[in-house]
Amino acid sequence: MVSRRRRSTSGRLPLVLLLPALFGLAFLLVPLIGLLVRAPWSTLPSRLFSAEVWTALRLSLVCATAATVLCLLLGIPLAWLLARGALPGRGLIRALVTVPLVLPPVVGGVALLLVLGRRGLIGERLDLWFGFSLPFTIAGVIVAEAFVAMPFLVIAVEGALRAADPRYEEAAATLGAGRWLTFRRVTLPSIAPGVMAGAVLCWARALGEFGATITFAGNLPGRTTTMPLAVYLALETDPEVAVVLSLVLLLVSVVVLASLRERWIGGLR
Repeated sequence: MVSRRRRSTSGRLPLVLLLPALFGLAFLLVPLIGLLVRAPWSTLPSRLFSAEVWTALRLSLVCATAATVLCLLLGIPLAWLLARGALPGRGLIRALVTVPLVLPPVVGGVALLLVLGRRGLIGERLDLWFGFSLPFTIAGVIVAEAFVAMPFLVIAVEGALRAADPRYEEAAATLGAGRWLTFRRVTLPSIAPGVMAGAVLCWARALGEFGATITFAGNLPGRTTTMPLAVYLALETDPEVAVVLSLVLLLVSVVVLASLRERWIGGLR
């Protein structure tokens, strides 16, 4: 009886659901297919290995990796605080941490300018006391990408911390291990898959960041022009280069999603 019910519910979809599902699939895939169809395959190798593409790609990889490291250093303790800390108003803090997920990136860039710009609340002091300015620099690109990407890491790590069995940490504390030792030797290894998934998503989001980067760090060719910004510039001068750059970003996105596929499927079972 049960097996028959399962068979009946997992059979053909009703037409009223199947047609919208197919249209939704086409809506998501056709633009990507169009990108592949319109790609300049005959000149792809020469364009892919051009100095312009490699400069933007190298800058993007370096900045996305540095932003991910920054997010790991700040995001893991923040996720631990949200998951294990007894804080008043923790729900509000969690909501504020995840605001960059829904905030328009350009607004995030404006906020960074108002705080870290040369006339910002903190940036003015940095410029006055240390002669250091973040806007329109590689460091500014890293800060902008980390601001937008960190919530992805925090959410993944917090979820892993909440799912981890606290009995191992309690056993380590019973054996005399301090909190820092317990965190390094017990907690971190147990949440390593969640940290890895969060770091990969964080890196991919940083790699594709556009709005906050162009607002806070500018679009200086060879200095702050990352891959998304190079696509924006190329659309005005050489659309075929824009397609090539877009293909590279598409390939990176597919690799990232494929690497996390098993973890997502495992979490749904």
